[in-house]
Amino acid sequence: MHNIFKHILAIPRPAKRIILIAADSVLLVGALWLSFSLRLDNWYWPRGGVNNPIVLLVLFAPMFAVPVFAHFGLYRAIIRYLGMRAVWSIVKAVMVYAALWGLVVFLSGVEGVPRSVVPINAMVAVLVVGGSRMFARWLLRKIEDSFRIKHAKKDAGADAVKHYQSRMVIFGAGEAGRQLAIGLGQSRECILLAFVDDGTELQGRDLMGVPIISQEKLPNFVASHQVDDILLAMPSITRKQRSVIIEHLRPLNVRIRTLPGLIAMAQGKADYADLHDLDINDLLAREPAEPDEVMLQQQVTGKTVMVTGAGGSIGSELCRQILQRKPKVLLLFELSEFSLYTLHNELIDTLHHLTNEKRNHGAVGLVPTIIPLLGSVADESRVSDIILTWKPNIIYHAAAVKHVPIVEHNIAECVKNNVLGTLVMAKVAIERQVERFILISTDKAVNPTNAMGASKRCCELILQALAAEQNPSFEPMWDGKPSEQVLRTTQLAMVRFGNVLGSSGSVVPYFRQQIAQGGPITLTHQDIIRYFMTIPEAAQLVMQTGAMAGGPSKGIGAGISADISGGDGRVSSEAEVYVLDMGEPVKIIDLAHRMVELSGFRVKDENTPEGDIAIEVVGLRPGEKLYEELLIGNNPQATQHPRIMKANEKFLPWSELQPMITILRIAAVNSDVMMIRSMLQQLVPEYQPDEKVVDWVYREQISEAEKLGC
Repeated sequence: MHNIFKHILAIPRPAKRIILIAADSVLLVGALWLSFSLRLDNWYWPRGGVNNPIVLLVLFAPMFAVPVFAHFGLYRAIIRYLGMRAVWSIVKAVMVYAALWGLVVFLSGVEGVPRSVVPINAMVAVLVVGGSRMFARWLLRKIEDSFRIKHAKKDAGADAVKHYQSRMVIFGAGEAGRQLAIGLGQSRECILLAFVDDGTELQGRDLMGVPIISQEKLPNFVASHQVDDILLAMPSITRKQRSVIIEHLRPLNVRIRTLPGLIAMAQGKADYADLHDLDINDLLAREPAEPDEVMLQQQVTGKTVMVTGAGGSIGSELCRQILQRKPKVLLLFELSEFSLYTLHNELIDTLHHLTNEKRNHGAVGLVPTIIPLLGSVADESRVSDIILTWKPNIIYHAAAVKHVPIVEHNIAECVKNNVLGTLVMAKVAIERQVERFILISTDKAVNPTNAMGASKRCCELILQALAAEQNPSFEPMWDGKPSEQVLRTTQLAMVRFGNVLGSSGSVVPYFRQQIAQGGPITLTHQDIIRYFMTIPEAAQLVMQTGAMAGGPSKGIGAGISADISGGDGRVSSEAEVYVLDMGEPVKIIDLAHRMVELSGFRVKDENTPEGDIAIEVVGLRPGEKLYEELLIGNNPQATQHPRIMKANEKFLPWSELQPMITILRIAAVNSDVMMIRSMLQQLVPEYQPDEKVVDWVYREQISEAEKLGC
């Protein structure tokens, strides 16, 4: 049987069409003969045999039908994947053919053909043509199922078969649920058992042959029918409502799954393989912030925009958001070749899609230019060449090393990239008169316990000090002479926020990987908490702060471009520190519990020793804090955006800061770890590092010195 299936699939497409046309021809002749028999109430046989003109009309019927069927696409469809749309095409094609045949019969004047034969033939032809295809579809899919299950058992055992035949319930019996069911119907990898809906008018009824039950009956239904997955099909509800539903589903020990887009599945652009575990973004009960679209467009549309660290989590999302708002030029500045390559290809594909979509509607408009640029933010020559060449209007500075334990083991590189890289970018931006420079900071800069947080606080101090200088001058960064004083026309600002869900190094993908491997989930501390925000939301708010920078008179009301320098050619003497409202902090152990339960497993602990996934506390890593903070002080100011606050924080003047940064630079170049720590503590008095130094190079050097008795 399996060999037959493989041979059928191997038949060339033209040959399959010929076979199908031949089968239709035989079936249509038989349908006409049966129509005559039904009309005359006996087995019909025309007098005179083949010499009877009626016989010729019957035998030549396929000549009318085949062109009509081809026009309606009956010979383009893949039998194994026929759906309701194909059935409707068959009905229309048969009706047109039957009408055409009847017209030929009556125009020819052949006697002995009852008029009622025409509608009878139409109905019989629909049954035989459609029925033959449905039977072939059923038979081929049965053979295919058997074939695939056999190989699933061979390759991965019974678990693979169970996964392949996942038993599913769709939560939501509205249009989205129906479309999702249609999409799933194209796959034999799942069994749809029920819909769940709170609409009392729907409960107890069937949809597409599947019962609709209430949410109250769902726990018993899950237990009695061994449900594997619940699919969410409620695109219109709020995130808070979605979170409430998810919390109700957590105790059921089933996997909660969703799709990238229900419409995509309905249109055949997605299938069973696109189903994925519930995105942890949905566990954030608060609604995402709505950006001021007019302000954002004024910020980037038709402008040259540069994003440093473009390949990172925030940097790449910034690029996506910027591209949607049609800049003139988008500069992708990234140190990692692979990250740059991946992002550039993605954005080019997006640009082609957007351009084709606009072209189809007759309005292409501005087509952005995307420039991928390799380089380090600490390379002043490279940065200067790029900014001088393209003259960006705004720079989003997202480049940074950020993984706390890695940074603790490589302190000098952290200072070079984060602190000196920010100084280089800000210096060149000021010298080349870039309109706006926006630094992406972090909550770890507040009362830092690690070198990464201290380095980011230094970045903030640099911008704050430079913003207070109307005519800043710079000491030579590496070799060369001190720069000349330049009138600062660059508006400097920074935005500080916490963790973003799903970013590189985030606990979410790490926990998900551990769950997929069967556990355990490793947790650094049972009381550790973090602020979380989705990556798209964070990127949009970053762009929003960039548009707001310059004070309450700036931005949408006054006109961004015209109001960057206040009438006397001066910009704000303050590097505004914007802080994003991250909502309530999340306890990481609670997050781990939710992820386990929403994956269809139970947490293994003292209360449930028979559980599936254990959670192990392994201790805090070097530099790690139990909790993060967003503000230095407690006097934030509201802005025109409800999710963005403005902080008022003390800083060092540039005349005091610059010599200390120079010493820090020399220490980083010489990999003098102890001097780096000392200077970071002077620059950021709140920085309280662990007594133990864990930098790899420093530890190895100390070890070798001790061996030599030095």
